[in-house]
Amino acid sequence: MSSRIVLWAVALLVILACITGVRATTLTYKMDPHERACFYADAKSAGEKIAFYFAVQSGGDFDVDFEVTGPSHEDILTGHKERQGDYVFTAKYAGEHSFCFSNRMSTFTEKLIDFDITLEHEQKIVSPVAHDLAGKEDHKKEIRPLEESVERLHDVVGGFGKHQKYFRTRENRNFDTVKSTRNRIAWYGGIETAMVIVTAVAQVWIIQTFFTESAKPRV
Repeated sequence: MSSRIVLWAVALLVILACITGVRATTLTYKMDPHERACFYADAKSAGEKIAFYFAVQSGGDFDVDFEVTGPSHEDILTGHKERQGDYVFTAKYAGEHSFCFSNRMSTFTEKLIDFDITLEHEQKIVSPVAHDLAGKEDHKKEIRPLEESVERLHDVVGGFGKHQKYFRTRENRNFDTVKSTRNRIAWYGGIETAMVIVTAVAQVWIIQTFFTESAKPRV
């Protein structure tokens, strides 16, 4: 009985480690007009997978220039006036990779950008009790299916996260379209009301002038 309790305690530690041990760099950044901003991530080794996602949430036409360069300043990814992107690439060299955004095409408009950078070594799930199970093959065999289940759960949650980001971006852009349409309707309504008033005043003046001239005595 006690061994079963210990096993469940170890399993609980594995689950907590899997949930809290996965990290990614997730940021929201507001760019001023003419600004260029860069962020950096270190690849531990050549051949490591790096995932890069961004989406412009507000500002102007929801577009931005971006550039990804490697440790040797070689271009990996570039884009001009892109609204969003989701990329996975392989690092050719270990070292610092830069992820830069540019808002130099905007004169007055700020841009709000959501992005995250995930490296392969940050995604690896490591059990904190692995060293405690050294030589306990029976316990390892019982724990392994649980670890695989948690890994699959992590992948599913990651997929949900991507869908959530996509729908958030769509919602922000649709809301901006609604605001723009509402402002245009307000302006058109105001102009139409002014034209009706001007037309009514002009008609009254014309009719008044007509009767005034008709009432003058003729010699």
